[in-house]
Amino acid sequence: MTEWIIGNIKDVKYWTKNLFSIILNAEVNNFIAGQFAKLALKINGEKIQRIYSYINSPKDKNHEFYISNIKGGKFTPYLYKLKINDKIMISKNASGIFTLNNIKVCENLWMLSTGTGIGPYLSILQDGICFKKFKKIILVHTIRYINDFNYLYIIKKIKKKYKNKFVLQIILTRNNHINDSILYGYIPNLIRSGDLEKKIGIKIHKNNSHVMLCGNPNMIKETRKILEINKNLSRNFINKSGNITSEQYW
Repeated sequence: MTEWIIGNIKDVKYWTKNLFSIILNAEVNNFIAGQFAKLALKINGEKIQRIYSYINSPKDKNHEFYISNIKGGKFTPYLYKLKINDKIMISKNASGIFTLNNIKVCENLWMLSTGTGIGPYLSILQDGICFKKFKKIILVHTIRYINDFNYLYIIKKIKKKYKNKFVLQIILTRNNHINDSILYGYIPNLIRSGDLEKKIGIKIHKNNSHVMLCGNPNMIKETRKILEINKNLSRNFINKSGNITSEQYW
């Protein structure tokens, strides 16, 4: 059963019309980078709850969550309207196994994400343990438009600190060409065609790679299938080691 505590809203960042982040302070128990919390509000007399990944490092005192405002949704429109000093319920204990704890050390760690699925990776990257465990971290982030990349300032800090150990590849799904460093399309298709690996200059191989997947369930399902068939990778479980770790929330 979930143990709830009250958090205090410290800030709300409105990135775009549909994307925002809430920052809150609450005396939660220690969590592992990559885990998620439950957030809840009383809405029309009913407690509505959803799960969101921590974006901040476990070392931070404030906790940040990256959220897509769902039009007509039962929960996110109310989160969107929160103001500084408003109260919110948060689970005292974090959950989830989308962490580095169950991933064996290898040469290349691939972090593939769509939309707000970048959230747990931001926590893992800011925590920094991944850079001691793997030789190279490749973050692949798919968004519709370049303006939807709302945590670039964090990525720039990480790139400055870890330099060539960290690789970022942005993928846009809308045809608005920005520059030659950006890919266009969808992760599964770009892996199938070989364009993603060619662009980055690194191969996904079962002997030296682990792939993490987070975001749209269709992306996860299709990408996992391609990795299993085309790359001979296997799913990673607590009791059975593999090369693919995934997380999805809906």
